[in-house]
Amino acid sequence: MTNDPANPDTSAPPGAPSRRRGVGVPALLAAVIGAAALAAGGTWLAVRSPGDDRAAPGAAGTAAGPSAPAKEQWQCPMHPSIVQDHPGDCPICGMRLVKLEAAAAAPAGPAAAESPPAKPQWQCPMHPSIVQDHPGDCPICGMKLVEVAAAAQPATLPAGPGGLAAVTIDAARQQLIGLRIAHVERGPVGGSWRTNGRVAIDETRVHHVNVKFSGFTERVYANFVGRPVKKGERLYSIYSPELLAAQEEYLLALRTRDTLARQGGGLAGDGDALVKGSRRKLELWDVPQAEIARIERTGEASREITFFSPVTGVVTRKDVVDGMKVTAGDMPFEIVDLSRVWVLADAYETDLGKVRVGAPATLTLKAFPNRSFEGRVAFVDPILDPKTRTAKVRVEVPNLAGELKPDMFGEVVFRGAEREGLRIPPDAVIESGTQSVVFVALGDGRFQPREVTLGERSPEHVEVVSGLEAGDGVVTRANFLVDSESRLRASLAALTTQPPAAPASGSAPAKERPAPDAAAPSAPSGPGAHAGHSR
Repeated sequence: MTNDPANPDTSAPPGAPSRRRGVGVPALLAAVIGAAALAAGGTWLAVRSPGDDRAAPGAAGTAAGPSAPAKEQWQCPMHPSIVQDHPGDCPICGMRLVKLEAAAAAPAGPAAAESPPAKPQWQCPMHPSIVQDHPGDCPICGMKLVEVAAAAQPATLPAGPGGLAAVTIDAARQQLIGLRIAHVERGPVGGSWRTNGRVAIDETRVHHVNVKFSGFTERVYANFVGRPVKKGERLYSIYSPELLAAQEEYLLALRTRDTLARQGGGLAGDGDALVKGSRRKLELWDVPQAEIARIERTGEASREITFFSPVTGVVTRKDVVDGMKVTAGDMPFEIVDLSRVWVLADAYETDLGKVRVGAPATLTLKAFPNRSFEGRVAFVDPILDPKTRTAKVRVEVPNLAGELKPDMFGEVVFRGAEREGLRIPPDAVIESGTQSVVFVALGDGRFQPREVTLGERSPEHVEVVSGLEAGDGVVTRANFLVDSESRLRASLAALTTQPPAAPASGSAPAKERPAPDAAAPSAPSGPGAHAGHSR
């Protein structure tokens, strides 16, 4: 009987167990080694066959056929350098990566001659970087995403100044934000400009009442500051020994002249000269003519002399009281004539060329909202104030009724010659510091930012020197909202038009690996997978 090592006879005699064990172990090892060799050879052939240059002609033809479709990529809207081949979050800002369209990277060919219609997209009005292919809420602010029409892309509209882009706003949104449009018109421009002004006293109408001798005040009639006085009204009376002696000298001169006149001869002329000199002394001390006539008529000197106001005005300073001693050179009163006042207006450097002496000006005050006061430019300060960078323009304004009080503030409008020009409302202009921009309505809800050069300004209109034509429509209300939208569109366009940058330094580009072959044998499992560890 033949002994089968793989199936030993269980009926062998008891003396033969060692022989069966010696034959079965080598055979089992040989079978395991052979199976491992076959598995390794099959795996090598499966890996080698896709790139083997000895592949069959049919396989070569298949490889030379149409190229494989472009790989899908995801990019961060805020950091375009972050590009991955799988969805996820940006490692810098944490925003969700946006899938890039494969058609944008595919080479142009017959199939790309007619691009497919753009897919509808939804965008956050406050965060333009949030773009989705389905409606929903903004993950940042929670606002409802707004559908972006394919025809409303900024690239199809004319370009604008730096940092701005043309925008499209539908009629519903225009009504919602209160957008209004005004048209450029031709009309009178220039000729007037306005500034702030302050009422001041006319320095040519200030009068100081002085004392030219020593004495003592007996009574003060203008006894408080601000009291209006008229020309010839009593101010104060004074007793002065010097003044009393001057009166006695005048009386003595009168008596001497009469004596010499009675004696006759050539001495009568000397008496007249003596009287004239004594009278002149009293006049130089401001003794009133009525008082001198009284002395001459009565022949008696007066103990106290009353002095009167030389002008009509307001007492603005009083440095005397009853019984006070005064000396020569003292100024007991200051009187200002307010029948005409000055208005000191501030003219900036840009406005100095428009001011002319004799030009008419109008003053308006909050105290009299329904009235205006007319005046004329009398003087332009030749020196500029280094702190305010303005020059004072003096306007003389009549004030017969005394309604204008010194230090009142108001608005001064200077008027000049007008001319014809293009003009727009001031609200249409957006000043950025270096340029003046308006948004021009192109029709169908399209608005283009346009830089303009401005000229004369007034509260109602602004002159347009260049950049617009008569009849153009410009945005006058909600233009700041349109400006914000334009800047956001320009920023978003700058991001999307940048060339794809290299992946972030922290992540290496994914290497292309061959797709796993479905026919490749899987790793051996079971006891044979650990054949190398059988020992």
